[in-house]
Amino acid sequence: MPRKQTVEIFPSLQQALEVKTVDELKKLCALLSLDQKLTRKADLVTVILQQIEGVKIQKIWQQLDELQKAAIAEVVHSSGNNYNADAFVAKYGQKPNFGTGDRYSSRYQPSLLSFFLYQGVMPSELKQTLKVFVPKPQATCLNEVGDTIPDIFLVRHQRYWNDQEYEVPLTVCEMEQVAQKDLLSVLRLIQSGKVSVSDKTSLPSGATVKAIATILLGGDFYDDQQRKAEAQYHYRSPDDDIGGIKAFAWTALLQVGNMAELSGKKLVLTKAGLKALQEPPAKTLQTLWKRWLKNTTFDEFRRIDEIKGQMGKGSRGMTAVAGRREVIANALSECSIGKWTQFTDFSKYMVASGHLFEVTRDPYELYICELGYGNLGYSGSHDWHILQERYMRCLLFEYAATLGLIDVGYVDPGVAWRDFGDLWGTEDLHFLSRYDGLIYFRLTALGAYCLGLTEKYQPVAIANSQTLRVLPNLEIMASGTGLNISDALVLDRYAQRISDEIWQLDLDQLLTAIEDGHQVTELKQVLEQNTSEPLPESVQEFLNNASEKASSLRDLGDAKLIECASSHLATLIANDPLTKKYCQLVGSRALVVLAIHEGKFRKALRQIGYALPPVR
Repeated sequence: MPRKQTVEIFPSLQQALEVKTVDELKKLCALLSLDQKLTRKADLVTVILQQIEGVKIQKIWQQLDELQKAAIAEVVHSSGNNYNADAFVAKYGQKPNFGTGDRYSSRYQPSLLSFFLYQGVMPSELKQTLKVFVPKPQATCLNEVGDTIPDIFLVRHQRYWNDQEYEVPLTVCEMEQVAQKDLLSVLRLIQSGKVSVSDKTSLPSGATVKAIATILLGGDFYDDQQRKAEAQYHYRSPDDDIGGIKAFAWTALLQVGNMAELSGKKLVLTKAGLKALQEPPAKTLQTLWKRWLKNTTFDEFRRIDEIKGQMGKGSRGMTAVAGRREVIANALSECSIGKWTQFTDFSKYMVASGHLFEVTRDPYELYICELGYGNLGYSGSHDWHILQERYMRCLLFEYAATLGLIDVGYVDPGVAWRDFGDLWGTEDLHFLSRYDGLIYFRLTALGAYCLGLTEKYQPVAIANSQTLRVLPNLEIMASGTGLNISDALVLDRYAQRISDEIWQLDLDQLLTAIEDGHQVTELKQVLEQNTSEPLPESVQEFLNNASEKASSLRDLGDAKLIECASSHLATLIANDPLTKKYCQLVGSRALVVLAIHEGKFRKALRQIGYALPPVR
């Protein structure tokens, strides 16, 4: 591993010039059109200082082009003295002219910019002088596409020294409403005991991911079977499976969000998960996002399967995931609500505006295919677009989009630009990560609420579909385009299934569901959302009657039944000021004490001279 490079700090111009070689100083003199034939370093430094010190430097600055002036302005009006090349290129799109030729060659000819920056550092005294007349640089702005994006995306590929261009269809998923429906669907699927995960890793199996995908509104982002059937581009292998994205994310999000927990090898809903079935979905999604940001048990970068070495020794070099997420979330908060942004522009904005993070402190532990040749520690192998952008795409595509914070526009990852083609061992890879196809995204109103940009969220009213017919005889018939699997699970819980498409409302089954902790409002919501007609009066009366019966009784918890030696003693204890608050007379000789009051009752009982011995 190379030694860490240290950046020199030059308090004065003279110190900065003295670091240069005689040849370099002679080339600077040539830029000033000086006729003296000087050979001594001290003389060269002195004559250059005479030409550029004080107000004379302003005349040189005026000869610079706009890009060079921008480079100086960025340093002059920053908190440090260093020129940040990556941030500058991300903001302005190109490097300023520092000179011509290879800087390490004798033929290198510096530009006037070399009088201002020395090894990428501006001397402190020079910075103070420049502040007087150098204007502030243009503000760093995020380049946004607007309200709409094109239906197709132009992809450029280089194959055997030939540039090829393809127009590929762009898929757009508006996730704000989808996420709210998917949340309830997955919660119900877990409640039905149909979601299995590993008892060691807590990750879902391939079969579980496929099962979850079938209940998601519109399915997952990619359907591998459909991709293989529709493979029509000769540069993409239909054998490359992308796998689940939304379906995978939900199991992780709900576990981290304390909405679901492992019981054996299946997920079950926690109290918070059961409560989420009755609460507005937006509030639950906000909670899940906030808890995910603080989560330290799962690193999204592990989903970049082709980059090996993340576990074992390599895990010690991986940076804290909460810090990475915070940086990206802060940058996401600066996006305009409802405006599409190209991912590459967002990435450039993060670099230009200082929203920086590291994925690993030791890229030499990461590799592709083979640790030696495929090591990512080599120069250019762990650049921002290789590591940070892959992590960003995963967090945005798999988690922010799944929760409805952003809408996404994407293509098949196998047709996206191969920005990893120079890495060893990638010749047979059609994509470096399953998220490479993310092209555009836009912040939703729900996303603004989850990010804390707005205090309230007003869900958009959704027109009810006509997938159910609710009859006066309490029968429910599926019709139309078909009933969502999640809604079918709700009907199975509250009503008797007579056939594949018919249910019968049954009071005993409905009351049993209530005893299990469910509420009639869940059933009523499913019925109203899946029919465009008002519920029949008989059905409304049935549901109201069940709700009234369910609310007529309340479980106060466990209680202890205490028998007294006489009715006189029972009456005495039941009416004594110290004990009457914690017990109730039953019959003539018995007292009932709630379990939550037992301790206080025993203490009060001792105060009036009695004790309750243990059960024999």
